[in-house]
Amino acid sequence: MAIALARRYRPRRFSDLLVQDHVAAVLRGAVQRDRVGHGYLLTGPRGVGKTTAARILAMALNCPRREPSGDPCGECDSCLRIWNGSASLDVVEIDAASNRGVDDARDLRERAMYAPSEESHYKVYIVDEAHMLTREAWNALLKILEEPPPRVVFVFATTEPQKIAATAAPVLSRLQRFDFRRIGPAAIRERLRAVLAEEGIAAEEDALTIIARHADGGMRDALSVLDQCLSFGDGAVTAARVRETLGLAGDERFAEMLQVVVGRDPAGVFALVERLMDAGADLGEFMNGAAELLRSLLMVQVGAEPEGLTEAMRALLRQYQGELEPGDVLRMLRLLTDNETAIRRSANSRLVVETLLLRWAMLDRVVDLEQVLRGTPPSPSGTAAPPRSRPVPPADPGGAEPERRAAERRASATPAASAPPTPPPAGETGPGPAGMAAFPFTLEAIREAWPSVIAAVRAESRFLGEALAATQPAGAEPPELRVTMAEPNPLLHERLEQQAATVERVVSTRVGAPVRLRIALEAPVETGRESPATRMSESGIRAARLKGLRARDPALDAAADELDLEIVE
Repeated sequence: MAIALARRYRPRRFSDLLVQDHVAAVLRGAVQRDRVGHGYLLTGPRGVGKTTAARILAMALNCPRREPSGDPCGECDSCLRIWNGSASLDVVEIDAASNRGVDDARDLRERAMYAPSEESHYKVYIVDEAHMLTREAWNALLKILEEPPPRVVFVFATTEPQKIAATAAPVLSRLQRFDFRRIGPAAIRERLRAVLAEEGIAAEEDALTIIARHADGGMRDALSVLDQCLSFGDGAVTAARVRETLGLAGDERFAEMLQVVVGRDPAGVFALVERLMDAGADLGEFMNGAAELLRSLLMVQVGAEPEGLTEAMRALLRQYQGELEPGDVLRMLRLLTDNETAIRRSANSRLVVETLLLRWAMLDRVVDLEQVLRGTPPSPSGTAAPPRSRPVPPADPGGAEPERRAAERRASATPAASAPPTPPPAGETGPGPAGMAAFPFTLEAIREAWPSVIAAVRAESRFLGEALAATQPAGAEPPELRVTMAEPNPLLHERLEQQAATVERVVSTRVGAPVRLRIALEAPVETGRESPATRMSESGIRAARLKGLRARDPALDAAADELDLEIVE
């Protein structure tokens, strides 16, 4: 009967342990110098070699042909029995998941009191899934772990050492702890390549990349997946066969997902999920792949280099790296993290996935608050969702979008020119900004047309228009137009002074003459006595303070309404 690849290619020497050189060097040195401890705790993710390292240690301690370096020969009868997990008088493997009680611990303690079968041998007890032992079981082992019989070694393997620390903290001080590392995709691919060469089977590089990524740091899982793929069909191992074996979606589905998000096409979400369901893809695995894709996209955008990607996926990242802002990608990843548990545990995972993809497709893009506060219209990446009938423009591969934003930012920061605006040619009476008609340069006419002036200014800069709405014309002596503020507000006065050129241009276009704007602050009304104190609740005081804050700065008030923000203290 054929043996599974994960068992057939299990390491037999310390030097064969993949990526665990720090553990192999210490254990080999302990055996070589005869300084073996009485208790070890091996921790780390699943499938990285914890139990294998414990077996190699047991083989080295009982190997009659042990090498001078401390490695076992791996070929003698004793080594083969231990390596295969067969019955042995001196090496006992215990599964703590099914032998976790105090009676099992007492039985283990009594068996440990017997001497090894040969004088030169060690009795080695390998306890797997050690975190499953109860507190009472650990207490029963505590004394023998502190003062064990001669030539007895306990090796505990666990994926959750924090549970042992919470259940039996005193045990940790009596054991030597070794933390096993997660195996990287590059090391897994190299090992898979060596195994396939030994088996005489060819494989595509993308196929090995997909297996290594799916293994998530575990060599045993990678070999098990490779075994599945070899059982699925004959010939070379292809990326398509690996995806079909694992139920993974193809790269074209991830490209379709990005297109739906970038194009803001909520209707495309349902078609995408329908195709995934028809293909029999696992929605949870698809969202895992989406998370890896977005993480890689974010890495590319910030200048890092992602690893473990297929060539098709790298081409996809190059295509879409300029379509989304890094802040948007980060928000999408956060939404995915918040819904990860629901995707795995929900009885209707399709609904959860569709809802998440819809939130991505309808997500408002980030805006530059500096542009907002200066009154510059937000760039296309920061606007609300465009009308459905308007197609989304393609990405600019030359990077023109950031340059255009920088130009807008520089233009908005440039001080207004001191020279008066150029009036329109004589006789021009056509409609002005926002359809505003011409009017004479008199106080009565300007007061009558003031709402249309505010609307025209608001069309160019919403926030300047909101500020101008707090003023009213007070005098018209060409070329000077004097306005007063309804309430004294130094911050608002300064804002209008800085952007007066825009108002001057709008008014001068209609009156046909240069206009110079003057803004006056009305003096506050003095009162002889203070109003009687009114008892207010804490929430009322906070609400009044926030209301005053919004009243003092109309730009902040308008920004909060425009972006649907909440102002808090």
